[in-house]
Amino acid sequence: MLAASPQADALRTRLVWLTVFRTVAVSLSLVAVVARLLMQPLVEEPSRGDTLSFTVIGLVYLFTLVYGLMLRGGRADRVAAVVQVVGDLLIASVLVFLTGVGDSPFTFLYLLAVIGASIVLDGRGALFAAGAGAVAYGTLLMAVKLRWLEPPLGVGDISRQRLAFLLGSNVLALFLIAALAGYLTRQLSATGGRLSEREADLEKLDNLQRQILACMPSGLITCDAAGRVTFVNRAASSILSLEGRLPPGLNVESLLPGTLGPEARQRRRELTVQTPAGLRTLGLTVTGLEGSGGGGTLVVFQDLTELRRIEEDLKRADRLAALGTLAAQLAHEIRNPLAAMRGSAQLLVQEPGGDPSSAKLVEILLRESDRLSKLVEDFLRFARPPPPVKQALDLEVLVAETVDMLRADPLAWQVGVEQVLAPMRVPVDADQIRQVLINILRNAFQAAGPGGRVRVTLTGEDELALLYIWDSGGSIPATDLSRIFEPFFSTREGGTGLGLSTAYSIVRSHGGNIRVSSSPQEGTEFLIQLPVQG
Repeated sequence: MLAASPQADALRTRLVWLTVFRTVAVSLSLVAVVARLLMQPLVEEPSRGDTLSFTVIGLVYLFTLVYGLMLRGGRADRVAAVVQVVGDLLIASVLVFLTGVGDSPFTFLYLLAVIGASIVLDGRGALFAAGAGAVAYGTLLMAVKLRWLEPPLGVGDISRQRLAFLLGSNVLALFLIAALAGYLTRQLSATGGRLSEREADLEKLDNLQRQILACMPSGLITCDAAGRVTFVNRAASSILSLEGRLPPGLNVESLLPGTLGPEARQRRRELTVQTPAGLRTLGLTVTGLEGSGGGGTLVVFQDLTELRRIEEDLKRADRLAALGTLAAQLAHEIRNPLAAMRGSAQLLVQEPGGDPSSAKLVEILLRESDRLSKLVEDFLRFARPPPPVKQALDLEVLVAETVDMLRADPLAWQVGVEQVLAPMRVPVDADQIRQVLINILRNAFQAAGPGGRVRVTLTGEDELALLYIWDSGGSIPATDLSRIFEPFFSTREGGTGLGLSTAYSIVRSHGGNIRVSSSPQEGTEFLIQLPVQG
């Protein structure tokens, strides 16, 4: 079904309102007739005029009902408008005839019909109605004067002078009203057209504004003088992880603490907020809204979480690179004297007839030199990891084999392990990635402890293999998260602090990255990102 044009909709609205007006007018006439009958003495019989009045009112109701059904059926065109006008002229003519024609008080109904015609048929329609009304009224006058019709209420002889006066005055009034109503209708139509154009322009501007706000990558929140949130765009809802409609009266301070402070509008600043998706670092600007009734505030912000995380990764990589260079030089200088010391200690052990106490000291010297040598090797592996020899393999198989191997570790005996591994074929150095998994998984088993849980999840997203290793311990303080991959930093007693540093270096050499989050409520989760393309 085709949509109706704006002109057809406007015409339909006018016809409906005129029909409603006629219904109200006839209802008031019915009330007046009934009231007049009720005020008469009970002994009097209803007059013939009263009977005809009820008949006319009933016919008008019937006409209105039929016309209303026609409008409801979709007949809202110029034909329906002409039917409306002709019906009004017939009703006026019948009432004028019933009430004495020349002496009738209802001749003004012709004027109402002309006004109605100007509304639904413009100026030409008003002139048509005026002419038709003049013909109808003149015909009634002539028919009564010539005794062709006899009004129910009766009427005396109409002289020629009275006939001319009645006919001339009413015809003049009809055409003057038609001219005035036509002029007013044209002015109203022109004004309505301009108003419609302005409304269309405003609607376009409103749609454009909504599209701009919806497509903005920056979050935008407005609030009134009391701090109540009045608008939140799509980007703000996404950044702050807002779901559904906000509760009415929500204060902006509950979303962005410190937004309404006097110092908040001085300069751009950064703010860390807690959201359902975790901590977010925002760069925000607070501006007062002009013309908002005083005190309105506009908050524009960007999500800097990923940017700050990348900056931290770059700083960490720079620190580790500088430290790795120093470590390699230092380890090289230590390894040579250490080898000489160990060789000398072995010679002392091989001498016959040595002092037993000296032999014991030599054994301690050998054991500690071996431990120191292993530490130097680990340090060199961190400082200068060998370049990975990548080979495409099924990463889920490598992860599953490593987890099964570590189940024999005493640290994992009483820990529940869950695996959700999606098939992923990734080019990696199997030995190096296995070393990364061992370092992180053993830490997870130790953090979870007896009765704890560890979950390993492998999935893919945007050309990256994402390996999540989660434990229920959540024992890494927030202040240590930024230092956890630094060498010699460890929160466990006896730890060297090189395991996670080595894992970080290996993953970075594969073109990937490692991230970590931890809290006692949500546990600790390591995320290893590896590119699926070599």
